[in-house]
Amino acid sequence: MKRLNLVSLFFGGLFGFAFSASGFNQYDVIHRMLLLQNFRPYLVMASAVLVAAPLLWYLERRQWVTPLGGVLELRRWKPERKHVLGGIVFGAGWAITGACPGTIPTALAAGCLLAAVPAIGMVAGVVLHDAVAERTTDRDPAMGSELWSEA
Repeated sequence: MKRLNLVSLFFGGLFGFAFSASGFNQYDVIHRMLLLQNFRPYLVMASAVLVAAPLLWYLERRQWVTPLGGVLELRRWKPERKHVLGGIVFGAGWAITGACPGTIPTALAAGCLLAAVPAIGMVAGVVLHDAVAERTTDRDPAMGSELWSEA
């Protein structure tokens, strides 16, 4: 497992370096992209999808065994209201801060202390989501929990 962590650290660092080298950790680059003044970030994202999608399809079809020992199984969901709402919240946060979960640690590592603001917001959003999801699960009798009615 230690070897896997080192491999993950290596590829995470490489990914962060690529973000930083391309300028994706800079507010101005993201801001110009969202204003449709700079299409380079869109081309980078499209190239990632064009490389990853066929590769993942192939690996899933061949029942590739992951480094953790399980067979690769990609989950697929039908679009639901919660996905649209989540996309709106994510997009609004991205537009306001010029940062996404990939660029925030990169900006922090590059010494941009202002990136701590969206980092705190990102962590707060995850905590809030988990709290809401837990309350929703607790009050739904179909989920097998009666905790909501006891509170």
